[in-house]
Amino acid sequence: MKKDREYNPLFFLSERLEFPPIETANSEGLLAVGGDLSPERLLLAYQNGIFPWFNEDSLILWWSPDPRMVLFPNKIRISKSMKKVLASGQFTLTKNTCFEEVLLQCATVKRLGQQGTWITEDMKKAYLELHQTGLAKSYEVWQKGVLVGGLYGVDLGHVFCGESMFSTVSNASKFAFIHLAQELESKNYRVIDCQLHTKHLESLGAEEIPRNEFIKLLS
Repeated sequence: MKKDREYNPLFFLSERLEFPPIETANSEGLLAVGGDLSPERLLLAYQNGIFPWFNEDSLILWWSPDPRMVLFPNKIRISKSMKKVLASGQFTLTKNTCFEEVLLQCATVKRLGQQGTWITEDMKKAYLELHQTGLAKSYEVWQKGVLVGGLYGVDLGHVFCGESMFSTVSNASKFAFIHLAQELESKNYRVIDCQLHTKHLESLGAEEIPRNEFIKLLS
């Protein structure tokens, strides 16, 4: 079997709590298949630059893409229009008051060009359990008492691993993301892990860096 980066043999996880070296991921970033979504395995994954991403009818897939999309908190980009939104008082922000609802909204709110969701029932259960340990956190955006946006992710104490965000009114998810970045900058966090490139994240100041640089930031 060819052993170049694109054709590396796929690693199947067992019950043993381990992952293969991230350098063995294929060219798309797929590293391993199987295992479970226990809090212990999820924490080990995030600590090593790995995250789960799969569909409802799929085995658990584990990824470590190269390059990696990240946001350095001090590089958050706030447009003139968003500065007006931030100053307008139309939104209020809370943290960890309704993690499950944020998770459900991220799973169900339709996104342009996207069919279905990768936040499966098993993923919901896993991140709710991770939230109960204090590792998974949510930021909620409210407008006139109604939840209109938010995000959730895994907080490693020096790196925040963003998982998903949603918005039912314009700019609500941006509002949450900007506040997250500003808070993490004040706490000297190294980086926000955005995982994969999107134009939306790029417009907010996120950038791609080599995976080995991201791993150094995790250390």
